[in-house]
Amino acid sequence: MAQDVDLSSKEWRDIVFEGKNKEYGAYILRKDSPSRHNKAMIVIVIMMALIAALAFLVDTVIKQAEARPEDEGEQVLVEMATTEEVEETPEEEPQKFEEQQLEEVVQEELLNTQKVTEVLIADDSEVEEEFKSQDEIKEDDRAMGAVNEDRGVDDIINAQEHKEVVVVEEKQPEPEPDKVFDAVEQPPMFPGGDAALMKYISDNLHYPALAIENNIQGKVVVMFVVTKTGQIGEVKVAKSKDPDLDKEAVRVVKSLPKFQPGKQNGNAVNVWFTLPVTFKLANAN
Repeated sequence: MAQDVDLSSKEWRDIVFEGKNKEYGAYILRKDSPSRHNKAMIVIVIMMALIAALAFLVDTVIKQAEARPEDEGEQVLVEMATTEEVEETPEEEPQKFEEQQLEEVVQEELLNTQKVTEVLIADDSEVEEEFKSQDEIKEDDRAMGAVNEDRGVDDIINAQEHKEVVVVEEKQPEPEPDKVFDAVEQPPMFPGGDAALMKYISDNLHYPALAIENNIQGKVVVMFVVTKTGQIGEVKVAKSKDPDLDKEAVRVVKSLPKFQPGKQNGNAVNVWFTLPVTFKLANAN
């Protein structure tokens, strides 16, 4: 018998969630489950097809590249260019190139020496002595040792260690204090769960006498706010059946004890709660 039951059918969902709040969590997830499964299967098939097509294209391109013959014209041009370079380069050119490099090195060393020490021969009467203070010497970048361009890796690391590191923490925004959520991560809960809530409604509900006389019965859907402290806030009738039945349903809801408040991002918030209240006469046909 259990094998014939379709757990994803609408009839099975209505049986499981009969008398419960269908606007939250489990009912919506159960309702949308077949659609999600179909979408997931389609995405998987498409991804597998793309991967197979990509592998086929890569394999084809590699085989074509390996099978392509070398361009003989380019090979001939390369050989001709190599031959011309060999013929135009005389044997004495390497020696000239080495001599030129040696002269450049010597000139560079002379320039570096001149930058460090400049010697000027002059008479004593033409020499003007110039004395600088310690502050001027420190501010003069041209002084020896004032600028060290050959810093090692250790100096760079030490300089980086002195830099301040600023860490910015991203804080989650706190919900507005007066905002009422339609759905939250953790819905509010009556102490003892839904069964205890239904028992409280049944024990405290008084059937209006006028409704009994007129044989009026049915379901009144009431919406009310469970505040972030768990108290009952605003109460309104979402689906009316009869004025007397509506009034009694609102009265019972306002008398409900404190709930466990709903939470969003770990914070207690105000949440709308939907509750169907059923009025049924015992001797009704």
